[in-house]
Amino acid sequence: MGLSISSLFQRLFGKKAVRILMVGLDAAGKTTILYKLKLGEIVTTIPTIGFNVETVEYKNISFTVWDVGGQDKIRPLWRHYFQNTQGLIFVVDTNDRERIQEASAELHKIIQEDELKDAVLLVFANKQDLPNAMTISDVTEKLGLNSFHNRTWYVHGTCAVQGSGLYEGLDWLSGELSKS
Repeated sequence: MGLSISSLFQRLFGKKAVRILMVGLDAAGKTTILYKLKLGEIVTTIPTIGFNVETVEYKNISFTVWDVGGQDKIRPLWRHYFQNTQGLIFVVDTNDRERIQEASAELHKIIQEDELKDAVLLVFANKQDLPNAMTISDVTEKLGLNSFHNRTWYVHGTCAVQGSGLYEGLDWLSGELSKS
């Protein structure tokens, strides 16, 4: 009885806590996104060796966001962060046309992991402010997202340094996570 009352109280007045894993190739903008969401400002970043973790409060959800380094030597370590992940944010540098196939291969590899089978997928198509940036439909096609038939996913264009598109993506993510 006490547990159900505290659960109801949490739903009415508290924030739902969720675990979010943010991955993508190196230099896609993951750390810039994390600290723009957390601090509301741009911080000077260096390539992430290991991970950054921050709690981001947004609407009725408390996101614990794990930003894991994207260098090719670090990517095999991503699997150590999969457990209990409810949402996956995959960040793509839309200006990096040479590595979009590499990004697609990495996304397809991790999306098949059992520990991520129930995680919703938000793709941040980052660096939309750059003149050579791919469109959302290009990113969707090149990442092969339409082949994810048993997965809830969404692509949203962002510019991390300006902060544009980040909260709209979180709106979608929080709406999907609230359903579960």
